[in-house]
Amino acid sequence: MNKTIKLAFLAMLFAAPVAMGASHDEHHKDKKAEAPATAAAPAAEYKYKTPKLNRAQFDELLAKPEQLTIIDVRRPDELTTKGGFPVYLSIQSTEIEKSLAYIPKDRNVVTVSNHAGRAGAAADLLASKGFKVVGAVGAQNYEEEGGKLTKIAPPEPKK
Repeated sequence: MNKTIKLAFLAMLFAAPVAMGASHDEHHKDKKAEAPATAAAPAAEYKYKTPKLNRAQFDELLAKPEQLTIIDVRRPDELTTKGGFPVYLSIQSTEIEKSLAYIPKDRNVVTVSNHAGRAGAAADLLASKGFKVVGAVGAQNYEEEGGKLTKIAPPEPKK
């Protein structure tokens, strides 16, 4: 039975990039909201109750990994192109509410997206459901502040 569960998990993990491509349009507006600021458009204002963490604040939490759960709400293609943190739960922002049973309630939770927009929304939802949310972080903001992201290479297609 345990082997069956592991196989099912691996199948879901490798099927996620294909499935997420089908819902690209649904996430397109989130991606626009988190687009980096250009000379013509200012950065989107962070408007969530959950604090947006800077690199120093997040590094302090990372120093105690046994107390922390990191939930990355980005699409798999964003993880492979931009990078992320070495250990995290990958739950897309639209799946957070359906995945509450899989998120530990006995740890501090930090949510991650590119610039913390989707992460802030997910964090506020989790906090409203009783999770110990301590902040939201933008992976790209973290990297811009000198933090190091782990680059994740997608698996080679089977021949």
